[in-house]
Amino acid sequence: MIAIENLLLYRNGKTILQDISWKVQRGEHWAILGLNGSGKTTLLKVINGYIWSNEGVVQVLGETYGKADMREVRKSIGWVSAAMIEEFNRLDPVIEIVLSGKFGAIRLFESVSDEEIEEAVGLLEQFGIRHLANTAFEFLSQGERQRVQIARALMAKPKLLILDEPCSGLDLIERENLLQTIAQIADKGDVTLLYVTHHVEEILPCFSHTLLMRDGRIFAQGLREQHLTAACLSEFFGQTVAVQMEKQRAWVAIK
Repeated sequence: MIAIENLLLYRNGKTILQDISWKVQRGEHWAILGLNGSGKTTLLKVINGYIWSNEGVVQVLGETYGKADMREVRKSIGWVSAAMIEEFNRLDPVIEIVLSGKFGAIRLFESVSDEEIEEAVGLLEQFGIRHLANTAFEFLSQGERQRVQIARALMAKPKLLILDEPCSGLDLIERENLLQTIAQIADKGDVTLLYVTHHVEEILPCFSHTLLMRDGRIFAQGLREQHLTAACLSEFFGQTVAVQMEKQRAWVAIK
């Protein structure tokens, strides 16, 4: 799904990503963990082809960047982030925003078939927000907006779904509801997930692997069980932490 070798990215004399080599196989779901400024979102932008590296090889979905038609590659990549919410027209009804994902547009400018409408309604049903289909986007809660955005991304049937800090700004209940939605997507197995966060407790059991990033480099990568330990996370954060496992999720506190 993803193969990155010896990636180096710098801008204006400042190194942003360095020594990045990483592979994601089909069937794996990865959580990418790091503090603010660690390079997580920049790495995602490289994967989406929005930023080009200075050195290294980037292959996504079998296509080598620099040789591939990025417009075609992006059709198979779903992108969800809190920042994208600001791009939507807040007066548009939910159903139109979801349908717009079929065409990779921010607004719905194309005519749609009954089958496409049925598909969109099915996604809203899956995420428990079918009753909001004709509600203007501006009247939704933050958690509802994120679920709409995920449904929109899935309309294009992507092979890779990137979730960039989707729980940012959510309260406890909305966060857990959204995480349950993400777990349902992972369990279906139709798409490979990359989940970016700086909160360890958001790393669900469905994420088989973790990528830990610090200062633009990979600190560790591999099976989640290897990294969600007090010893590993204390070294990673540079602080002594305690880790308590609850329902196969790690909850961290600084000692």
